[in-house]
Amino acid sequence: MTVRQRLSEDLLGDLFRFPLDPGYADAAARRAASGTGPSWAGRAGKAFACAAFGFLLVVAYQRVTAAEPGTAKAHDQLVADVRAKQKQSDDLQRQADALRDQVAKARDEALADSDDATRLRSLAAGAGLGRVTGDGFAVTLTDAPPQVDPVTGKQSDDNPGLVLDRDLQDVANELWHDGAEAVAVNGQRLSALSTIRAAGGAVLVDFRPVTSPYEVDAIGPRGLGEAFDGSPTAKRFHRYADTYRMGFATKDRTGLTLGAAPDADLRYASVSPAPSQSPAAPPSPSPSRSPGGR
Repeated sequence: MTVRQRLSEDLLGDLFRFPLDPGYADAAARRAASGTGPSWAGRAGKAFACAAFGFLLVVAYQRVTAAEPGTAKAHDQLVADVRAKQKQSDDLQRQADALRDQVAKARDEALADSDDATRLRSLAAGAGLGRVTGDGFAVTLTDAPPQVDPVTGKQSDDNPGLVLDRDLQDVANELWHDGAEAVAVNGQRLSALSTIRAAGGAVLVDFRPVTSPYEVDAIGPRGLGEAFDGSPTAKRFHRYADTYRMGFATKDRTGLTLGAAPDADLRYASVSPAPSQSPAAPPSPSPSRSPGGR
């Protein structure tokens, strides 16, 4: 056995026989011999600190548990309020639609199917303020199912396959580009002033929430579906469906009926002033210009 091997064996043996460093061992021995080890007061202080910490944990747990019923009650109340307001909004919208139909019927009866009535109906349909019926095309977008962690089995908060507001914007704009004459999202008719935007996790069409599945209906000329299916927008959504499992489907529709969009607020319209009774005097020539020209 070499000297190096003997030293190695002695070192390993010392490590197993004396796991505490000699300096620490000597200090512990001196403290034990002098009687300066942990006193009764120190042990009592540690026990009191542990008891106080446990008491604080119990109080915090009780407070959280006691607050849960109140929090759940407030949440349920907020949900009920939102649903009640949504129902009230839907009822008012139905009343507005019924009143709009009455006004249109009275207008048509007053004009007695004249050329003016036909022109008004055509303008209302083009502006989205009149009900229209015809053949067309439908695009359906559906949120992808939530991703599940294979280890924990929990659903992931990140879902790249959710339908966003800009997705509905892209589909609607493509349908307009392909010749659609009227477009609606989940029954909400679009006009020149319509907005499709996101608020938190909700998608709003003219400030009214819509949810998955999202159906974009369009009335337009023959070949509207073929033009959309061959567009870059449709190809992009096919990639979304393959990559993120977003639902994407298209089909031709016959006999579609799209309701009217909400009436627009005329914020800048005003009554023109009545013409003056006396003719206005001609403006005097500017002194900086010569009679012959500039």
